[in-house]
Amino acid sequence: MSCSKHDPVTIKIFETSDVHGAIFPYNFITDEDMDHSLAQLSTFIKGEKAIDTQEVVLLDNGDILQGQPIVYYYNFIKTKEEHICARVMNYMGYDAATVGNHDVEAGHPVYDKLKEEFRFPWMAANVLKPDGNTYFQPYQIIERKGIKIAVLGLITPAIPNWLPEQIWSGMEFEDMVESAEKWIPIIQNKEKPDLIVGLFHSGLDYTNNNQDENTLKNENAVELIAKKVAGFDILFAGHDHQSCNKMVAGPDGKQVLILNPDNSAKYISEATVVFTYNKEKRNWDKEISGKLVDCKPFETDQDFMNEFKTEFDEVKSFVSDKVGSFSKSIDSKEAFFGPSAFTDLIHKIQLELTQADISFTASLSYNSVIDSGDIFVRNMFQLYRYENLLYCMSLSGEEIKDALEYAYGLRYNKMSGKNDHLLLYDQKGGDRLRLKNAFYNFESAAGINYTVDVTGDVGDRVHILSLSNGQAFNPEKYYRVAINSYRGQGGGGHLIKGAGIKKEELSNRILSSTEQDLRYLVMKWIEKNSPVHPEPLNNWKVIPEDYWNEGRKRDWEILFN
Repeated sequence: MSCSKHDPVTIKIFETSDVHGAIFPYNFITDEDMDHSLAQLSTFIKGEKAIDTQEVVLLDNGDILQGQPIVYYYNFIKTKEEHICARVMNYMGYDAATVGNHDVEAGHPVYDKLKEEFRFPWMAANVLKPDGNTYFQPYQIIERKGIKIAVLGLITPAIPNWLPEQIWSGMEFEDMVESAEKWIPIIQNKEKPDLIVGLFHSGLDYTNNNQDENTLKNENAVELIAKKVAGFDILFAGHDHQSCNKMVAGPDGKQVLILNPDNSAKYISEATVVFTYNKEKRNWDKEISGKLVDCKPFETDQDFMNEFKTEFDEVKSFVSDKVGSFSKSIDSKEAFFGPSAFTDLIHKIQLELTQADISFTASLSYNSVIDSGDIFVRNMFQLYRYENLLYCMSLSGEEIKDALEYAYGLRYNKMSGKNDHLLLYDQKGGDRLRLKNAFYNFESAAGINYTVDVTGDVGDRVHILSLSNGQAFNPEKYYRVAINSYRGQGGGGHLIKGAGIKKEELSNRILSSTEQDLRYLVMKWIEKNSPVHPEPLNNWKVIPEDYWNEGRKRDWEILFN
């Protein structure tokens, strides 16, 4: 419960989050050095642990199993050996971690195995088995010099909106606020901790995606918990790839520290707690402060690099394997403004693999160029970023039209003249405009010819002229639509909010699903069909064209200058 001499105790609690495979100071996708990685944070943590006037706790907040080819390799290719993430995080001495949605996305064989390989608990108190017990450990008690720290793990409950059910089978996801309200008294009564920490794989903006504080199973509920659930001292956030260091008043008036370290090991959250024993109250007074520590100045831990040299070299060789060749370069930036060879190559492959009538896809890369010439495994991670499956779904013509209305409503501004912005921006922040919506939701279609009138209101912008094979397009007819599993599960809202299909109805619309991820299928298609001649399909365009042309020039400069 307390130190025997009741001396003041300083404990620093560090949090990484959304590392996304940034283990080494090297980008396996671009074949370039990086200035942020766990290898650099290892140097920092070793230094902090060497300071004898403080105690250190190291936590991770999820989403490490997706992003760089190093984790893909151990998720799906070299599956019999201990996972690289288990080896690395055990080496660094993590004390506890919370599961992220992209960790679940890797599938049962991956995360069930990793859960056993970690020498620390992988937590998620709001993930339940059908019998009501937790699938992952709910919380962990960590002791330092007699100080008892309780760390509660929670994960965003929106996973069923994004991932196929077989990936999260045997799990039910509770609302985060309700779960926190349930677990706080359990922890307080059973453990009587001196400090309660929330390690939540969830963001702060509970209004994101048209949600609000009363939305059940809100995707980003960290600040809601701080405001609604008394008992927490510190909340560590993640998931939204934002940086945050602020105090929020809880329902009892007590200030709660919230920290979020962005993503890819660029920063690490540091919460400092100075415990001073209060003899009258017979408990510990706490002085809590927080900051975000920049990873870039840290030297790479050479012992770390030597420890994992074999794994590093093996994956570097893997991503250097030739897949095929392109006759032309492709650029993801073009996909923001109209048809592009980058996205239309995915359309072409999806249509061929599924024999569908129509294809939906969006560019998953913000700013990637794949040069003409030889194409390697690393380029596949530029061309297709996520481990989605490929569905073929049954959608009516009206639903297809409405889903596209929704998609272009996310992407394009309503223009009243050539001097307006083409793209839809959020309110100005500093000197830079930010897109209002996530670019990976900027869906386009192939297999149909259509126009997008940016002078119209959402709902009256998309005009489908015909199928691309020349046949008439019928709003009442049902078509076979190739679409990735994220979108097919309702991710982004295109099928639910746009097309008006009930969430529980989506699974009935799935005609077929691949077993392998779409990136793997794209790679195999390129191997088979090389050399590939990527060209835009030019089956849709933005009108009025003079508005589009001027808006495109202006917004290209804003986004990519």
